[in-house]
Amino acid sequence: MKTVNYIMVAVAVTLGFSSCYDLDVAPYDKVAQNNYWKTEADAKSGVMGVYAQLKDYGAYGYMPLFDTYSDIGHGPGGPVEQGTYNGAYDFLVQNWRDTYDGVQRANTVIKNVSGMSIDDQVKNNVLGEAHFLRALYYFHLADFFGGVPIYDESWEVSESFNEMLLPRNSREEVWNFIIKDLTFAIANLPLKWAVSDYGRATKGAAYALRGKAYLYTKNWSEAIADFEEIVYNKTNQYGYQLYPDYLTLFTSAGPVPNDNETVFAIQNKGTTDNLYGMPLCTLYGTRGSYGGGRATCMPSVTLADMYEEKDGQKFNWNNYIPGYNESDAVKKKAFQATLNSTKQKLETIPDTTLLGEIYRGRDPRMMQSLIVPYSYYNGYIVGTGAKKQLYAIAAGTTVANGFIQNDRGWNVYFYRKFVPIEDMGGAITNRNYTPINFPIIRFADVLLMLAEAYNEDNQLDKAVAELNKVRKRQSTNMPALNSGPVWLQVSDKEDMFERIMHERAVELVGEGHRFSDLRRWGLAVQYLNNRQEKDFTGEIRFTRKFTERDYLWPIPSEEIQRNPALKPNNPGW
Repeated sequence: MKTVNYIMVAVAVTLGFSSCYDLDVAPYDKVAQNNYWKTEADAKSGVMGVYAQLKDYGAYGYMPLFDTYSDIGHGPGGPVEQGTYNGAYDFLVQNWRDTYDGVQRANTVIKNVSGMSIDDQVKNNVLGEAHFLRALYYFHLADFFGGVPIYDESWEVSESFNEMLLPRNSREEVWNFIIKDLTFAIANLPLKWAVSDYGRATKGAAYALRGKAYLYTKNWSEAIADFEEIVYNKTNQYGYQLYPDYLTLFTSAGPVPNDNETVFAIQNKGTTDNLYGMPLCTLYGTRGSYGGGRATCMPSVTLADMYEEKDGQKFNWNNYIPGYNESDAVKKKAFQATLNSTKQKLETIPDTTLLGEIYRGRDPRMMQSLIVPYSYYNGYIVGTGAKKQLYAIAAGTTVANGFIQNDRGWNVYFYRKFVPIEDMGGAITNRNYTPINFPIIRFADVLLMLAEAYNEDNQLDKAVAELNKVRKRQSTNMPALNSGPVWLQVSDKEDMFERIMHERAVELVGEGHRFSDLRRWGLAVQYLNNRQEKDFTGEIRFTRKFTERDYLWPIPSEEIQRNPALKPNNPGW
């Protein structure tokens, strides 16, 4: 049986052609559906096409980009970052299309498998997966577009495409539909799968996603109940726990042995002849990573400065370099070096001993997540082999000369998280198909969401306890809140919310959650509008713009042209 990692071509074709946006070829010209949906194997492999859609870049495949739209990351300053996009912007349009394609693939499975004469357990499991995945796709739509039309399995795209002109359902109706799907999934998904089926949705994943839906809709007690179910094993032994080594979880070819932290992830492991995955190396890696990354997604200076001292105190550059915060000249002096005439070695260098002390003296997740100045990265040059590279802040640095090559020329931090180390022991063969599983929900996220729900429900002590579990991961080992020093004290709901915001930023960096967090908290205008994005030498690279209209993206213009019932568009559009 095929796992999530390996999608049968015929099934992918069948489900792909069932989508609204693949009607240039009639669906039955390639695979006759009356010859399919007959056996258990058909049902099991059929749902694989629904999983496959997750990695399309408009669905969840470019989820890494969403941190660049927030305060903890940035790209080169594109239309979303600068607020110049509109309803015709390609990435926005692709989000609508690819996500609805996922919905239609799920609908095809639900409609066909429901009528199959196969083993009841197999049928129920597959239907549970399809309902879970449909909820996940609608979650994305509700998050970014608000109220959208609900098309369930009663719609047969090949027969009804011209009639699929429904008006938008309310946002509340969409969230209720998501919760209904997840309730079905909880009742029908297994607690665990066989090893050969690793990566498929489970009962625990459905509880976690439903809890998240309740969190987004501010139903605190319901969110608490769902999160407590899997955190405290209320009715089943789910077995989730934090993985001891933070960095290993995000730099290893999946599945990671003994990983009980991943609740649900996009499975990115493929083979040379069966490429399958996300372009993590391309998006996050520098030129010296496997195949040559583009560093499209970069951690912000704001994020870097969020990482606390190891004793839990807030970090302040002025405590180490007087005048740093006030003077760009002091910043430049702190970092800049020059190369010698051969460009092979550093001729002048800043106080790297001091910089090393500054970075190593911080929350360990900083060095585990980011490449900081004057640290090393073990990359790989195809055709040459492994290449150890120093990140020096100097003109003329190239991979060939042993340095991290900064093509953009901005003095920024780079990601270590999700970037291949060397060639991953031969596991990676293409930078655009990085074999590192990308988490949609992991246990640390669940703990932090439970802490948030407890806090909103005025259960402060319980909120502190859940957040402290994340801080006390074996490889992190940051001091617990309310553990002694005054700077660790949390006395009220407002203080705790600030701690939750901070912990979600440094724990979930690079995983694409921050932009949605700021919007659902109603803080995006405050944190993003007119924000100057600077590098660590003080150079302004671009200015963000985020206004009230940007809390929801506009319904794509061409969708409204095809279906005027989608009017009115979201406020401000």
